[in-house]
Amino acid sequence: MMSNRTFIVYVEDVPGVLNRVTSLIRRRDYNIASLAVGPSEVEGVSRMTIVMTADDDAARRIEANLYKLVNVLRVEDTALRHTVTRELALIKVRAEKAVRAQVMQLCAVFRARVIDVGPDSLICEITGTREEVDALADGLEPFGIAELVRTGAAAMVRSAAVYEQERPNAA
Repeated sequence: MMSNRTFIVYVEDVPGVLNRVTSLIRRRDYNIASLAVGPSEVEGVSRMTIVMTADDDAARRIEANLYKLVNVLRVEDTALRHTVTRELALIKVRAEKAVRAQVMQLCAVFRARVIDVGPDSLICEITGTREEVDALADGLEPFGIAELVRTGAAAMVRSAAVYEQERPNAA
């Protein structure tokens, strides 16, 4: 069964790695739904969070093929692990003075911050799950979204202690 799969890939921070990883996935005819890349806690190592649709068999093949790339250090398929996943979005909304309070109130409901106010628009920032970001964007749509940018998913496996407590029948 096809589902969204999240891979956390640690790679050497050298030119061309991103291209090699994305090309490998493209060559196997999979679409990347979300890609976030940045430095990790280890100097010289970058961390990629890749979200794509794949079944179990395809996910195993992709993980195995990623390990074949020279600059890939570690791959985690988070399908069977408890993770914390968040996205960041900046949304510029048309908001003249007459409706500005409504827009700001809606942002507050979603724990979004208004980070810039102009004469006829404002920019809000939200960090949350994909569903939370989607819900805020849907709520702001009637006011008119002038611009929207999203980071893509950033994921982290939860700590072992928390994971052991949440697992049913943990020994």
